[in-house]
This record gives sequence, C-alpha cells and structure tokens, in this order.
Amino acid sequence: MKESQTIVNPYPSPISYKGEYHYRSGSTKQQLKGAALETFLLRKQGRHWDSVPTPYAKEEDLDANAFKQFRRAAAKSGRMDASVLEDSPRRILENLNLIEGGHLRRAAVLLFHETPERFITGAYVKIGFFRTDADLIYQDEVQGNLFDQARKTLDLLLTKYMKAYIRYEGITRVERFLFPPEALRELILNALVHRDYGSGAPIQIRVYEDQLWIANDAIIPPDFTVEHLLSRHVSKPHNPLIAGAFFRTGDIESWGRGIEKVRTACEENGTDFPSFRFEPTGLMVMFKGRIPVEEATPTETEASGKRRENVGKVSGKILDACRENPSITIPEMAELIGITERSIQRNIQKLKTDGFLCRVGGRKEGHWEVTGENGELKMENGE
Repeated sequence: MKESQTIVNPYPSPISYKGEYHYRSGSTKQQLKGAALETFLLRKQGRHWDSVPTPYAKEEDLDANAFKQFRRAAAKSGRMDASVLEDSPRRILENLNLIEGGHLRRAAVLLFHETPERFITGAYVKIGFFRTDADLIYQDEVQGNLFDQARKTLDLLLTKYMKAYIRYEGITRVERFLFPPEALRELILNALVHRDYGSGAPIQIRVYEDQLWIANDAIIPPDFTVEHLLSRHVSKPHNPLIAGAFFRTGDIESWGRGIEKVRTACEENGTDFPSFRFEPTGLMVMFKGRIPVEEATPTETEASGKRRENVGKVSGKILDACRENPSITIPEMAELIGITERSIQRNIQKLKTDGFLCRVGGRKEGHWEVTGENGELKMENGE
C-alpha cells in the first residue's frame, strides 16, 4: 500500500477543538491557557485586558489628587486642551474611555485609584538592592496609581539605590550615574504600560553595585523577536487605554520610539546599551556598567585630616535649602527639590543621624541648623 502525505496549510489563529484552543509554535503544538487564553478571547471580541469593567470599583473611591496631577500634566503637554484643568473626574474618565455601562474599566482603577491592588493583584513595583544574587540588603514596594508608581520608582532608584559618581573638569563638578536616569525612566514607563497585569506578579527591579535588572511579565506576540523590539516598529500597546492616558500626560510617545530614546540616553551618558531577553513569562532588561576608576568613588575619605561624610545629591540640596531658609518646611523642600515629602523625611533622618542637621525648637516655631563638620560635603550616594 502506497503511503500518502497530508499537507496542512499554516493558520495564523489558534484552533478550537472540543472547547480547547490550540496553536502551533514552530514544530510544537501547544494549548492556550491562563492569561494567554484570556487575552486571545478578548482580542476575538475586539477588546484588551485593560478595557474590562471592574464591577466593585466605585468612582467615588478614586484619588482626587491623581486627577489633579493628570489635569496639570495633560494641560502642560499640550495633548489635551487647557480646558481639561476645569474637567470633573467623570469628564476625564469619559474622555479617556475609562467607563463602560456605568462601571470603571480596569485601566481606570490602575490609573486613578489610590490602592489598585485591592482589585488587581500584583499591581505594584518591587525594588531590591543585592550584594550577590542570594544576599538581599534592603528592598521597597512602590504602590499607588500608575502615575505615582512611575514617579516614585525613579525617585527611589536615584535617591536610595543608585550612586552618582563625580569628577572635576577644572573647577566644574560633573556628576554621572552609572545608568542614565532618562533611560531608566523610559524603561519604567514601558514596563508599567505594557505589562501583563493579569499575571498577578509585580514588576521586579534588582539593583547591584554595577548591574540593574528589570523583570516585567508581558505577553509577547508569537512572531515578535528581540530584533523586532530593538528595530523600528509600530507601537502596539498591550494596554491601549493605559498607554493613551500616559500619552496625554506627555510621558510616552505613540510611535514606538522608547527603545531609541534609551539608546540615545546611554550614548550620551557613556553607558553600554542594555541587553533585552524574552523570558517564558515576559521581558528581562539588563544593564551592566563599569565603575569608573578615574572618577571619585562614593566612599568615605580622609582629606587634610578632616573627616568628610558621604552625602547624597538630595541630601546636599536639603542642606543648601536649610542654609538659605532655616524656617523652610518639609512640604516646601519637596516642592523645591521636586521629590516626595516621604523622600525628604528619609533624607532628613539620615542627615540627623550622621550629624549634619538638627532641628531647634518646635515644629511651628523652630528652625533648621546645619551642623556638619566644616560643612564639607563630598559624595553622592543613595541617600
């Protein structure tokens, strides 16, 4: 009997068989399950994960301050009319297409709820500083709405986790982080906008002395490769409603230029371009830096017999502000320096512990006194 061969033409979409969906990846047949199956079914309906209503989330529970920040940023970016400053929360939600059938969509909860993790497990960022892979030194969890998570994550990395090295060109002091803040900002925004929030896992950032890793759960299209990611490509956000809100605040573009902006920032900073790797659950971005030997290192030094302590960039600004205005308040410092009040308080506590700053008198009637030895500040460190 002569053998016959059956030829099956390739088909771009998964096939339904007895209530299960199957697809072929290379020479392997796989079954769609979990988040991938949910995404597939939503796409068949012309929907995305962030467009699904959240029945138990109420509009009155949304954070008024988040709307205030959105109004200011959207008006400043010019991507919404200045009249947005007068819009009510309901009007903003409608303009961003964040309400369906009287219910808030998932994107609305993530963008404007004070504690979105009440409704979406794992909706936060986890940061840890490691001496080795097995030796965790300290860690933080960044929670809140996505706009706050973006701002606070970068703030923590720059003020607590990363060291800034300094050198002198003549009498001019030049400061440089091992990894450029502009590149980190783009990667943090990319992770928040494109992540698979249905996975239940937070964004994880591991910081080492000379490395920084960002792990983000994401659903990667079957034929999308790292080469596609790093080359010019059309932007297709996994969460288009979230992406639309960040576009209107001016935080991201809509042309898929984020990787190119990371590349430019690395070139200007003299930093190697990070490596990108697709994992079974998403995307891993890895920075590896070279600690500059010709630049001053962030360690305690002895100079002319005078002890000089490590003082961070933010801490130095706090001391300058206290010298110029001893009666300055913590909210005024936060506004002046451009970081959160919590970061100001953390830096002040360290300055007090290290003997650089003290408070004289009460909260209302008192003032600040800079008490460091000879006022000689040296390096920029985490705090």
